[in-house]
Amino acid sequence: MQYLNNAFVQFFEFVHQGVFSLFPSKNVSYGIAIILMTLIIRLILLPLNIKQMKSSLVMNELQPETKKIQDKYKNDPQKAQQEIMKMYKERGANPLSGCLPMLIQWPIFIALYYVFNNLHGISGVHFLWIKDLASRDILLAILSGATTYFSGKLMMPSGNSAQAKQSATMNISMSIFMIFISWSLKSALVLYWVVNNLIQIAQTLVMKKVDINKGSSKA
Repeated sequence: MQYLNNAFVQFFEFVHQGVFSLFPSKNVSYGIAIILMTLIIRLILLPLNIKQMKSSLVMNELQPETKKIQDKYKNDPQKAQQEIMKMYKERGANPLSGCLPMLIQWPIFIALYYVFNNLHGISGVHFLWIKDLASRDILLAILSGATTYFSGKLMMPSGNSAQAKQSATMNISMSIFMIFISWSLKSALVLYWVVNNLIQIAQTLVMKKVDINKGSSKA
């Protein structure tokens, strides 16, 4: 873990030096460096995220068929589960795919926590409305929760099924949790999370539009 932390420190310093050479003001360069670094990380994880979103979209499409199988085998839960997993395999859906990007994001988040806690240069640096990237910002914390909520909502299954209700509850809980945790973190790290969520939202909207267009062309 220490190796990953040090690698991220060197990576961020490299990105910041490049930005600072173009924008020789710390109040500009640090904020842009955080945004640029987020874009680079998202680009590296793009293939994984696309695969996860495709699987999640298929899972949502299969909700009606899943409900039919559950109703058909309501007296045999084991058989129902076997039939559902068989359907998932045939349609290329993976119920665990949604967890993988989050499992990867958390080590990155923790590594960046280390980065921004060991960067003395950001102390007193302001960016946009943020007065100090090394301090807390209530608006940024609220944005963290709001973008987490909308990012999760876009991928939630539709309808009033038990899974849809459970996903909605978990999404709200996660969003509230992110507000509280963001209020205790440096704004530099929360800025990364907000930008990361905004990219995720844009990516999901594009994927959904492409999926709808494919469905229309098939029809």
